[in-house]
Amino acid sequence: MTSPVGLHRVVEPAGVLPQAAWRLDASPEIAPNEVRIRVERLNLDAASFRQLWEKHGGDGDAVRAEVLEIVSTRGKMQNPVTGSGGMLIGTVEEAGRRSPLGLKPGERVATLVSLTLTPLVITDGLARWDGRSEQVPCDGYAVLFARSIAAVLPDDLDPQLSLAVLDVCGAPALTARVVARYVTDRAREGDARPVSVAVIGGAGKSGSLSLAAARRAGAARTVGVVPVAAERDTLTAAGLADAVALADARDPVALSQAVTTALGVPADVTVVCVDVPGCEHGAVLATADGGTVIFFSMATSFSAAALGAEGLAADVTMLVGNGYVPGHAELALGLLRGEPGVRALFESRLAAD
Repeated sequence: MTSPVGLHRVVEPAGVLPQAAWRLDASPEIAPNEVRIRVERLNLDAASFRQLWEKHGGDGDAVRAEVLEIVSTRGKMQNPVTGSGGMLIGTVEEAGRRSPLGLKPGERVATLVSLTLTPLVITDGLARWDGRSEQVPCDGYAVLFARSIAAVLPDDLDPQLSLAVLDVCGAPALTARVVARYVTDRAREGDARPVSVAVIGGAGKSGSLSLAAARRAGAARTVGVVPVAAERDTLTAAGLADAVALADARDPVALSQAVTTALGVPADVTVVCVDVPGCEHGAVLATADGGTVIFFSMATSFSAAALGAEGLAADVTMLVGNGYVPGHAELALGLLRGEPGVRALFESRLAAD
């Protein structure tokens, strides 16, 4: 029986969902409710790429070799250390007659589900990738399930640019939803306090989009927190935040002081978009009582976040950004098109890669 969530593709251990599986069946023959994609580029998630890069001391050949080994061994791209993967773009090769995704052969698409649950085969040995960037040109194929999500690539944007945006499109969508709720609730209650938002890692992909989304959703005061002066200057020039603060997100006191100084108060909403571990306590400490912390980083330790909030007696709501909010792709692409600062940051990042 063909499962809409891909249970029939799980090789081991039996009985788990594809994301939790150690190995998937990545054979190219598709079931009636599946779609096969000819892959042209992967986008590794930031936490996974950083872990591989640091493990191999910046040796691109070694990074490439490990990615190949992971995919060939597991039938998917799931970093065994971080547990994360990324997403891909490619062209629809075949769509099963009962697939509900509405995709047609020949359409160029970006998958909006993680590589950690996507059956994947690489056929070119990653010969065109030097192992030094998150974007991975390649040839191969991937399989989407009935419960997968994909977006047809827009004609007006470079595919690499679309891939970079769609890789993190859940972050601005959830940020916008949370901020809009704060704005609405305060207006209903006659609370004149402005809504303040801090984005940790504000110069990155998800961070820059989240800052833009927070402002559009009605945040009156925003601060982007970055670790180095070069990122501070870049984010300041982009004009996406009312203030830019320099702080190490792994230093809870320094991070809290930087946010409070920039905003004048602790943040109502703190969005964590960094790809390094150890930022949980600082994010909690930087957030006002009754506030919300949104964790989008795959490097987050959720036990550390929960225990840290308890130990600090912090009355904060903590949300896990799961990468999916209805309409997230359209919202993120709209921000890219409508916010010159966002586009400039993305294009400069791609140029550097």
